[in-house]
Amino acid sequence: MKILFLTDNFPPEVNAPATRTYQHCQEWVKLGAEVTVITCFPNFPKGKIFPGYKNKLYQKEEVDGISVIRVWTYVASNSGTLKRILDFLSFGIMSILFGLFVKTDVIVGTSPQFFTACAARVLHLLKQKPWVFEVRDLWPESIRAVGAISNENILRFLEKLELSLYRSANKIVVVTDAFKKNIISKGINHSKIEIVKNGVILPKSIPSENLKLREQLKLKDKFVVGYIGTHGLAHKLDFILGSAPYVNSNIHFLLIGDGAQKESLVKQHKELGLQNLSMLDSIPKEEIFNYIAAIDVALVNLKKSDTFKTVLPSKIFENTALSKPILMGVEGEAKELIEKYDAGLCFVPEDRNDFLKKLSSMHSDSAQYKRFQKGCENLTKDFKREKLALNMFNILKLLI
Repeated sequence: MKILFLTDNFPPEVNAPATRTYQHCQEWVKLGAEVTVITCFPNFPKGKIFPGYKNKLYQKEEVDGISVIRVWTYVASNSGTLKRILDFLSFGIMSILFGLFVKTDVIVGTSPQFFTACAARVLHLLKQKPWVFEVRDLWPESIRAVGAISNENILRFLEKLELSLYRSANKIVVVTDAFKKNIISKGINHSKIEIVKNGVILPKSIPSENLKLREQLKLKDKFVVGYIGTHGLAHKLDFILGSAPYVNSNIHFLLIGDGAQKESLVKQHKELGLQNLSMLDSIPKEEIFNYIAAIDVALVNLKKSDTFKTVLPSKIFENTALSKPILMGVEGEAKELIEKYDAGLCFVPEDRNDFLKKLSSMHSDSAQYKRFQKGCENLTKDFKREKLALNMFNILKLLI
């Protein structure tokens, strides 16, 4: 089977979409598929091309058996509506142009940005091959939730585009049960929608603790609450910084990553003069598990919104893979998962009193902490990426 996958995020970028796509494609290659990924030159989240790459017309490379075609795009940081639209639109157009020359049996376009899915749909029409819309984020609901676009005319247009894409796709693959319910509510037949949730490929040699790194970060005797990921509008990390002055002096927050809100968060950090919170820039993909091994608790936090009750953040699985209990500031399906497996504690998003209460409990109750670690192990067993990739592979195979 030949698979053409369109995605604007791919390693060496380290965000959740890049990791999911790479690991799925990697597994499909092991299953005998010929996989071609069309993506842009790595630049997320700062909007700056990574060292070793240039934003030229195109570049071909092979990554673990995956044929990767990188194409020119208008590169913009993760801020500014017009610039981001130009970024997304240019990638959609270039994906179509180069996708025409790729032999394939099935085409996959992945969200959240619509122009990737639009490009997959156009290639479907031109090449007369089935196409799959992978929905990793509900747009435009999530756009409205964070206030990234306030123009209702634009939002209504995106809603019509969203529905059109759902109707035209041969299959829709979503990452949560709630996403499926949402799309069904828009009149799409349930039999057209498949669920392939996020998961993790277990590291082979990373220990559950990394005392050496803790010493380097001067956190040897601290109870470390770690967040590794995008610092965006949706993640509400300003709430964490605002809560930091009220926690036990032995608790230290470690925030790692970049994004649209990084600059304002750094400014807030300086204004508050926080001694119990450290901020680091993004780290290479191969270092992520080393840093996870250096923390005690993994923070998963989102802005309080009904829209985010439908999401299942992938950082849950990366952290539980190393038995790091989750401190969850997300309601809905994510909260249900953590409570089902007893893999951590959940607080009401943006509720400081509840946040401090749950954090204090995780810090002080060692028996509870060990119970959560066991819950993390059980959760990880059920969300191995290899199994999930096989499920999606079989979905694609039935279309050809």
